[in-house]
Amino acid sequence: MSVQTAQVVVEFARDAIDRGEVLIAGMAAMLITIFLGPKFIAFLRVREFGQQIREEGPQEHHAKAGTPTMGGLIVFLAIAIPYLVLSDRDTASLAVLGVAIGCAALGFADDFIKVSRRRSLGLSARWKLLGQIGLALLLWWIAYDELGFEPALRSRIFDTEIYLGPVLYLALVFLVIAGASNAVNLTDGLDGLAAGSCAIVLLAYMAITITNGQEGLALLSACFVGASIGFLWFNAFPASIFMGDTGSLGLGGAIGAMAVMTQTEVLLIIIGGIFVIEALSVAVQVISFKMLRRRVLLMAPVHHHFELLAWSETKIMLRFWIIAAVCSGIGYVLYQNSIG
Repeated sequence: MSVQTAQVVVEFARDAIDRGEVLIAGMAAMLITIFLGPKFIAFLRVREFGQQIREEGPQEHHAKAGTPTMGGLIVFLAIAIPYLVLSDRDTASLAVLGVAIGCAALGFADDFIKVSRRRSLGLSARWKLLGQIGLALLLWWIAYDELGFEPALRSRIFDTEIYLGPVLYLALVFLVIAGASNAVNLTDGLDGLAAGSCAIVLLAYMAITITNGQEGLALLSACFVGASIGFLWFNAFPASIFMGDTGSLGLGGAIGAMAVMTQTEVLLIIIGGIFVIEALSVAVQVISFKMLRRRVLLMAPVHHHFELLAWSETKIMLRFWIIAAVCSGIGYVLYQNSIG
């Protein structure tokens, strides 16, 4: 066997091991969530950590008041265990996990205030904003200073790159983190909608990181996908637990940080198209009402509009998952073409 052939065999074996670990990590995260879920739900019920429903929300949702919330805690526990055991804990993946946990901590503070004070309003927007700025600053420093990323805006679709400089690059990182976390938070309004959509988007990022050879990020992505799917076991309609802001802000932060670490900030608009649609529906509703005193939708975000059109939650959830899958698939194909 020639030296070159031996190197090819070794590289193939190494890739197989890495991908095997990715699969094991994802399965472990899913199984941890499924096995610990019932005890965690029972614990939340005993502590009376139930969901507070907004008065202005759809009337059907008031029946869900008291459903255990803060399910994001079990999601992130299931993510952290296999990641810490199986990964090499490289800088990029640790940065993504750190930002995700930071966003989840903001969500936990929000959830805890809601359940402890028995109200639908939690942490003030000012504190959320300050927290997201701090997390964006941390991720910017790691990307720019530690990993040496070029402070540029890249478009995989048009194969262009715009140099931003450190300050504008920091602004970009903040917009990605804040935008992704808040958009997922807006999407988390129906049973299973946010968890399933996040699993689909993060699956696309798992494929991207495997393509890039970013083993740490691929393994972490698998953990996020597995935990999200495991959580769906309990969160699908009719939900026995909600992820709360702990889960939605945390998973959204993970998606935003993954976009920064893979330098796909612009492509995230397509890969996470379902979240863009949800966020835009709120923006359009607010602008339309303020300027024209008219509402474009019966209720925003857009999934509530379809609820008021008498669509079932399951029907909305499945169709939105289809949209998420199509957007993520298109985004991955565009990414593949850009590096091919």
